[in-house]
Amino acid sequence: MAGGLALALPSLAIGGQARSKASRPNAEVRIGVVGLGGIETIGGVGGRGRQLIARLRQLPGVRVVALCDVDQEILDHELQPLKDRGEQVAAYRDVRKLLDDKTIDAVAVSTPNHWHALATVWACRAGKDVYVEKPFSYNIWEGRQMVAAARKYGRMVQVGTQSRSSEVLREAIGYLRSGQLGPIRCAHALVYRAREGIGKASGPTPVPPTVDYDLWCGPAPKTPLLRKQLHYEWHWFWSTGNGEIGNNGAHVIDVCRWALGQEKPPARAISIGGRFGFNDDGETPNTQIAFWDYRPAPLVCEVRNLRTTTTNLRSVPAGAMGKFRNTDRGVVIECEGGYFAGDPASGAVYDNQGRKIKDFLDGRKPRDPEAAHLANFLAAVHSRRAGDLNAEAREGHVSAACSHIANVSHRLGRSSPPEAIVEANRANRELSDALERCRGYLRQNGVDLATTQAVAGPWLTFDPDRERFVGEFADRANELSRRDYREPFVVPEVS
Repeated sequence: MAGGLALALPSLAIGGQARSKASRPNAEVRIGVVGLGGIETIGGVGGRGRQLIARLRQLPGVRVVALCDVDQEILDHELQPLKDRGEQVAAYRDVRKLLDDKTIDAVAVSTPNHWHALATVWACRAGKDVYVEKPFSYNIWEGRQMVAAARKYGRMVQVGTQSRSSEVLREAIGYLRSGQLGPIRCAHALVYRAREGIGKASGPTPVPPTVDYDLWCGPAPKTPLLRKQLHYEWHWFWSTGNGEIGNNGAHVIDVCRWALGQEKPPARAISIGGRFGFNDDGETPNTQIAFWDYRPAPLVCEVRNLRTTTTNLRSVPAGAMGKFRNTDRGVVIECEGGYFAGDPASGAVYDNQGRKIKDFLDGRKPRDPEAAHLANFLAAVHSRRAGDLNAEAREGHVSAACSHIANVSHRLGRSSPPEAIVEANRANRELSDALERCRGYLRQNGVDLATTQAVAGPWLTFDPDRERFVGEFADRANELSRRDYREPFVVPEVS
């Protein structure tokens, strides 16, 4: 995205799209990748955009024809290997210029969260189909506009929760719904991922000279950079990110909601947690328990990022962050007669004594869920049937709304003594159990909740049809569900 360009919406409206897939159903899909991520990120694997480029290049019937990033250094870095292979790829710093290119059929949006809605709505308006990374939206209101744009402009919009295309999970959820384990009692989403603090900045940090910071901020306030690094660390600040529950939590929360068969946000939810041990500039929780009061079976998410005894986060041993039902990742779906524990790559069913009943791999090597998910998107681009998508816009919106509701509860909460938190939730067996296990995990990492108190959010009541908070705390909660924009980066209300 480049400075000094005309500050207008993409000029191409839906009626003027030049390369309709409906009129050329067997043609190659020409796709642009918007937002490439840092050159090096956690694990040393590069940004999300780079990963998508690599996956797309492995699939038939699609060509990456454009890249877009506000950081010229990152843009040049990702362009070079494509140029070395003789591939013709256009380069843009401003997504609006990319969307004006009538030869592009679709975009993959892997920007920071605060850009997801604007890039998606603009792309739909420009006649492009959209593959948008998780979380689907930055806030609840923006998610509604993204869904509305997909409907209004007839676009295929898929969210990048690739677990929806996992062979293992699709088989497992079919098994659970068959009733062989009895009714589901509770769905657990586990996000046990060690991270480090991001340190403290002594004052405003210079923005890298290769970055167009006005474009980077986009819909967010353009304020001084008050952290050491621009890239990736935006996840841990409320103006641009949604914390771990909106980051890796997006995947497992979505799988749990899928298993429960819940098609709307919950009517009640609460968050309890805090940012412990890091002593840094980050704002979002690194330890969080969210409880969504779905009926008849609730959904519980546990976020654990703190691991003070591990210095190398690339070699954290399995189970170091604790375990639930003998697993430290993915989901656990508890039923009357046993439970499923697994992730997109593996999973099995156990009886209530922990004996394995069924293994969904059974010696097979499943297809890579990410490749399958992108292929599913491309197939829908050809078919023009939104129902063919495994993770259509509405699914992404509802799952992201779960994360947003929990974060709103956290942001409205206050520090509370552990005894008060326990007593207030004693009647809720699943929540009480999660709280006790979390307290033990924190104790092992040197955190005493009696002296470093957790933030207990209030129970929030949500109208899942109107998608607004109601009752006590509603005014402030609804304020946190929509933002003020700065021109020209305004997410439009789509009707």
